[in-house]
Amino acid sequence: MKTVYAVLLSLAFGVVIAGTLRSETAQLRGTGDLGIVIERATGSVLIVDTTEHRVLNRVEGLGDLSHASAVFSRDERYAFVFGRDGGLTKIDILTGRIARRVVQAGNSIGGAISDDGTLIAVSNYEPGGVRVFDTETLDAVADISAKWDGGLSKTIGLVDAPGRRFVFTLWDAGETWIADFSAGVQPVITKLKGVGDRPYDALITPDGRHYITGLYGEDGLTAFDLWQDPPKPHRILRDYGRGEAKLPVYKMPHLEGWALAGDRFVLPAVGHHEVLFVDARTFEEVARTKVHGQPVFAVARPDGRQVWVNFAHPLNDTLQVIDTPTGKVIREWKPGPAVLHMEFAPRGHNVWVSVRDAGVVQIYDARTFEKKAEIPAKSPSGIFFTARAHRTGL
Repeated sequence: MKTVYAVLLSLAFGVVIAGTLRSETAQLRGTGDLGIVIERATGSVLIVDTTEHRVLNRVEGLGDLSHASAVFSRDERYAFVFGRDGGLTKIDILTGRIARRVVQAGNSIGGAISDDGTLIAVSNYEPGGVRVFDTETLDAVADISAKWDGGLSKTIGLVDAPGRRFVFTLWDAGETWIADFSAGVQPVITKLKGVGDRPYDALITPDGRHYITGLYGEDGLTAFDLWQDPPKPHRILRDYGRGEAKLPVYKMPHLEGWALAGDRFVLPAVGHHEVLFVDARTFEEVARTKVHGQPVFAVARPDGRQVWVNFAHPLNDTLQVIDTPTGKVIREWKPGPAVLHMEFAPRGHNVWVSVRDAGVVQIYDARTFEKKAEIPAKSPSGIFFTARAHRTGL
């Protein structure tokens, strides 16, 4: 009897264990096809499945998301959302919950994660400067005061650079600073002067070599070669910018919206109904394309063959697609009122488009332009996929 009892007990135990494993296995999933959509008016974020084109969760309580952006942990499990109210929120995108949230300033304008995934930096308008946090705990590890001769400066254009570094620009001082954390949590600061009048935004090239900032107070941009020691300012595209714009500027384009298509950049022209083609090696303008309105984002399909462009108010109901070899507009349509953001699937088979005032995110086949799906959302704006975790400057 003992032998029979032991066998039955073993079988029962095996059934319990097998059932538990099946249950746990059913709940397991990867993160490579996930992403988030910012719902700017309600302080919430949608967690989306980019394969099945559906919403998995809504996370609420993120504060002011009127100018929100996000980065991801190296394992793609956590999204770090930067709110305009100074909030830094760590979201577990597998459980759909806030892991931790801190309000670290009065007014912030974005951030970046270090290349090793250990540090989060936030760029602040009020009180200025950059604050840096541990990604595991969101405990503060560094407070970089942007103090200059005129007082404290707003910081903007914050990006990650190779070697556990952050690069950012001081709006008031007209300087660019490099914060090097390679030796620990006490950064070595390199201050680069001569940037220009009121640098308003910046980007870093995908290889992490060139940092480029736009100038609000004058035409042109300033580029730094981060391989130089120390990097020196180099003025480029002197006919591009805010200083001598012939039209009212309804919205300054985001320099993060520069598209690298083959060996050329495609960027929005400030205050003009044009995009510019720029040689990626010399930073010289090589061509222009007339477009529907004042462009805000110019986003390249991952293979670089096409660039999708959206526009500022009052012409912000339209999308155009440019064929990069010819520079011609090959498609135009009106998804709806207030097209704000576009995000391609990592290998470019489809693209997600937020249409704020229609309350939807639309998903298109990136080659046929056929609309594949539509997801309801509350005033959607930024769309960010987890593949960004493995790209410099995003």
